[in-house]
Amino acid sequence: MNILVILVPCSLILGLGALVAFVWTLRHDQYDDPAGDAARILFEDDIPPE
Repeated sequence: MNILVILVPCSLILGLGALVAFVWTLRHDQYDDPAGDAARILFEDDIPPE
């Protein structure tokens, strides 16, 4: 039962870290162009020029 003293704070710290990372990505416009990302996967950029 003493392991909960270690695991509960660790899980709270990891959860808060994930929340902070998610909020950071929202504020830095990481999810700004979902339509462009969906269409970009259809193009083949690795075709060598002739």
